[in-house]
Amino acid sequence: MSPEKKRQSPSQWSRGTTLILTTLVGWVPLPPGILLRSLLYRTICGRMGKSVKIQRNVDFTDACCIEMGDGVTISSGVDIEIRQENQVYFDNLAYLDRDVRISCIGKDGRVYLGEQVRLDRGVDIKVHQGGQTEIGDRTYIGPYTCLSGYGTIKIGKDCLIASHSAIYAHNYNFADPTRNIKDQGYSYKGIVIEDDCWLGSGVRVLDGVTIGQGCVIGAGAVVTKDIPPYSVAVGVPAKVVSQRSQSKSSRHILFN
Repeated sequence: MSPEKKRQSPSQWSRGTTLILTTLVGWVPLPPGILLRSLLYRTICGRMGKSVKIQRNVDFTDACCIEMGDGVTISSGVDIEIRQENQVYFDNLAYLDRDVRISCIGKDGRVYLGEQVRLDRGVDIKVHQGGQTEIGDRTYIGPYTCLSGYGTIKIGKDCLIASHSAIYAHNYNFADPTRNIKDQGYSYKGIVIEDDCWLGSGVRVLDGVTIGQGCVIGAGAVVTKDIPPYSVAVGVPAKVVSQRSQSKSSRHILFN
């Protein structure tokens, strides 16, 4: 057997075991199902803390790459697609609402959710090859928000990101008009959203941007450049209209 096949075998075994267990007990209704899954999934997950609740119809691809702290809740319909050489970690009291999707199938990808992070319904996190997504303690990600990229996405602590927002840590090259854009590759710099920021509904954050600590970004804004700390920014592209100490006159243009 070649070295390459030897490296693949543990992954294939893990995926097979994951599929068997999730098929057998993944459908069992509450409350016995939570207890049964808590007991059996410990045998396939990389780590599972105390009082973890996994509801019905949760899909794992390769559970040995998933680690959970204490009190984690994974709601019905969550899909975590992961391959070996990647890592997904949920810290204590992280909460994944219904139909959250996490995809981490390239090489050397990583997803980290800090303590008490809440992903609301339908949040979609896609980590491409070599990418990393890190969400700090007590941060809330609103419904149907998408985080995607080959680069690093780092979101700080105590942030509020409202529904239908999008954070994209890569760009496609398109300089050569004689070739299809999809064949020209991509570039990435990464995105940083520092602590205590509020992004309104439908905000778009593009690659290479840093949003400073304490910023407020108005609904529907497209952030293409760095935003200084404690700024209020709105519009397409987003422009700073005030500092938070002077923001009373701007509150009427900010929406959840």
